Amino acid sequence: MTLPDDAWDLQVALMDHLEGRWRDPDNGLWEMRGPRRRFTHSKVMAWVAADRMVRAVQDAGLPGPARRWEQLRDDIHADVLTHGYNHERHTFVQCYGGTDPDASLLLLPRLGFLPGPDPRVLGTIAAIQRELTPEGLVLRYRTETADDGLPTGEGVFLACSFWLVDALHHAGRERDAIALLERLLSLRNDVGLLSEEFDPVTGRQLGNTPQALSHVPLVVSALQLGQHRPHQSDQAMRPLSLKATVGR
Repeated sequence: MTLPDDAWDLQVALMDHLEGRWRDPDNGLWEMRGPRRRFTHSKVMAWVAADRMVRAVQDAGLPGPARRWEQLRDDIHADVLTHGYNHERHTFVQCYGGTDPDASLLLLPRLGFLPGPDPRVLGTIAAIQRELTPEGLVLRYRTETADDGLPTGEGVFLACSFWLVDALHHAGRERDAIALLERLLSLRNDVGLLSEEFDPVTGRQLGNTPQALSHVPLVVSALQLGQHRPHQSDQAMRPLSLKATVGR
């Protein structure tokens, strides 16, 4: 399908803005109320923007400075690997120069930033499972150590747990991915819906209910496991009934 010219022009304008601002600190995916920082996930998403714009030129024939965007993409990728990865802890970290992991980093293979079996991705999965996964479900980050302007403590974030399903699948751990997906499906309420968070101690759903951010990754996880192949966000997915995956 051909995009209208005005839609592409808007994307190019946004890309021009990103070229000059991607190094700036921000408040991150979780909109933290503390000081602005250079969040690793934010830099990865800047890489995604450059990568997809290059692909739009190369694959769809849309007009644009592909070589300049390729260089930008490569520069951001190198910057993240240099500043967003902690070699001593063998994990990507929430912020440049930090030590704490963040559940958003589970998205790296889904976004195509690194392959799932890459040792840096495997180390990140291990760190998140070790430090952010009470009772087998995933927290966004450690509120006790984060300067986020909020009181400490919250439930596990269900979207993040589905991201772990995908990361495990990308890493070749399909059996673990299926087991986690089935557990997450068991948390649905009497009408099959999920909230934003869950308390694994009391077994109660918490936060906004129902929550689209919990249901969209459920569908993605079920589809990719049903197709027996990892899925990246720039790849088309064939329609599949959830029945093909649930209860396998």
